[in-house]
Amino acid sequence: MKAPHLLRVEEGPERFAPLFAAAREAGLRLGWLDLAPPLAPPLVPADLEAAAGLGALRAVAVVGGQGGRSVAVKPLRGEPVLKDLLREHFRGCVLVLVRGVVAAPHLAPVGEGFRVTGTEGLARLYSPSSLAAVLRRPKPWSGTE
Repeated sequence: MKAPHLLRVEEGPERFAPLFAAAREAGLRLGWLDLAPPLAPPLVPADLEAAAGLGALRAVAVVGGQGGRSVAVKPLRGEPVLKDLLREHFRGCVLVLVRGVVAAPHLAPVGEGFRVTGTEGLARLYSPSSLAAVLRRPKPWSGTE
């Protein structure tokens, strides 16, 4: 399995709606990983939390039919491992936006587009469609890392 590209973000997912739309139009899948979600109750539905607490490998709830949502809870033993999270939850994604501490270039909305700032501080501006297009490259951030 090819690992998805990672970009670190600080804003909520709604700020990246144009990128999600451009990726969907290009036939690409994006993921969202929140390593430090706000703890607004209820963070997890009570029955799923109870099942996970009792030792269920995974507890899943499905809300609605077609176009609905599923919520999965899996107990963790120890600190989360990024590589494992990506393999388990983001198969088929070309890019995962990560809110939290991760060693990856930073993505920020700028006007109608986005700025990718590499780990070395070099930056490049993209429109939503041009950012979606570079995701097909093996090293899309070359020149910014």
